[in-house]
Amino acid sequence: MKVTSSEIVISAVKPEQYPQESLPEFALAGRSNVGKSSFINKMIQRKSLARTSSKPGKTQTLNFYLINEKLYFVDVPGYGFAKVSKKEREAWGKMIETYLTERKQLKAVILIVDLRHPPTDDDILMYDFLKHYQIPCIVIATKADKIPKGKWQKHLNITRQTLQLDAKDHLILFSSETGEGTERTWSALELYM
Repeated sequence: MKVTSSEIVISAVKPEQYPQESLPEFALAGRSNVGKSSFINKMIQRKSLARTSSKPGKTQTLNFYLINEKLYFVDVPGYGFAKVSKKEREAWGKMIETYLTERKQLKAVILIVDLRHPPTDDDILMYDFLKHYQIPCIVIATKADKIPKGKWQKHLNITRQTLQLDAKDHLILFSSETGEGTERTWSALELYM
């Protein structure tokens, strides 16, 4: 897909703040600092629409990005090692769970994992949560540029086995540095639109 327009529309914390249109939405899930914002920026060919940070836990709301007036990327707070209170983490969890389980416009979740390492326990929990609620999942194994090309398949196999991916789930190698996997990701998203 050629992206001609993209903008952040709203940062929401409750359903009444969500956009009212019935456009398809794709939520981005992943541990804190895995590269969700970098993924968004590469997919839309913009340097800094989604703000990146080296500090875990920067995203604290559901950020709705309107792409080509056709669909939304919804960046959700990362799970894992964000330095926030237990109470805040619980509030995020409830906000994310409400969105993922009740939002009719949600077509699939883009689960972003780090190709360099086996998926974490939190990644497995998220994948299992999506399977339990029968929410389609596209797994993006990012940071491919940090691994020699000859080892990509080995790392993809580890990711597939650790998550115990269903055959119908997409597993896409991705790099926000080189753009590897961008076209494959757009093709996968279009299947749900």
